[in-house]
Amino acid sequence: MSGANSSSLTPGFFFLNGVPGLEAAHTWISLPFCLMYIIALVGNVGLIYLISHEEALHRPMYYFLALLASTDVTLCTTTVPNMLCIFWFNLKEIDFNACLVQMFFVHMLTGMESGVLMLMALDRYVAICYPLRYTTILTNPVIAKAGLTTFLRSVMLIIPFIFLTKCLPYCQGHLIPHTYCDHMSVAKVSCGNVKVNAIYGLLAAILIGGFDMFCISVLSSVDARHKAFGTCTSHLGAIVITYVPALFSIFTHHFGEKSIPHHVHILIANLYLICPPTLNPIVYGIKTKQIRVKDYT
Repeated sequence: MSGANSSSLTPGFFFLNGVPGLEAAHTWISLPFCLMYIIALVGNVGLIYLISHEEALHRPMYYFLALLASTDVTLCTTTVPNMLCIFWFNLKEIDFNACLVQMFFVHMLTGMESGVLMLMALDRYVAICYPLRYTTILTNPVIAKAGLTTFLRSVMLIIPFIFLTKCLPYCQGHLIPHTYCDHMSVAKVSCGNVKVNAIYGLLAAILIGGFDMFCISVLSSVDARHKAFGTCTSHLGAIVITYVPALFSIFTHHFGEKSIPHHVHILIANLYLICPPTLNPIVYGIKTKQIRVKDYT
């Protein structure tokens, strides 16, 4: 009997409801998201192709940019096609394990993007403050180890999300008021105590986003800003479009659910996954002189 009860508390599937309260406008909401997804794919794949084929761009800054573009393509592909299926075809059902996999990749890749932005800030700091030692400090092995460390950090901090969510009992229905499987959105469907999930989710956000933002602020020293503020504007723009909506979504989950309309929260949560992949190629492609006019001197 206990085995049957335990089994019944683990759902076989969930229903992703889209944007709560705006179901009638799903088709219209889908249009800008579809356009942004196409721009993100074309822009990021174009950046990766250009950096891989132009020998003059085989430098630390562009290796990190290619890593950011790869992360962005994977991140938006993890969520947007599924979102469009909900909006266009009303395909809301998602297998429980598939939901956990999507949740893992969404949060892991978000953490990865934050880490790559921090590595890019480190690259600009070294280039501005130690220009003569730039190539000896940021060698290819150092870049590879930095990228691998960033990836492993995200994986190790996000894996507990899966176990914490999988262990919860689900007896309050299968409807998730979201367009993708977000950690706290899934956990709140449970009828169990989600306090540990909430605390660990906030801790993971601090250990990843908080640590990276602290490093970026330290690396963006007064000396560096005075020397080359113009060269950092594209990177500052990327940081703003990544962290502002992400922080809004994270803190709304924990502190602002009663004061912020749910559909506003869901729309912002979608924007923080699609805006950086869409805008980063534009920000870096237009602002970076070497890519825009192929001035590699």
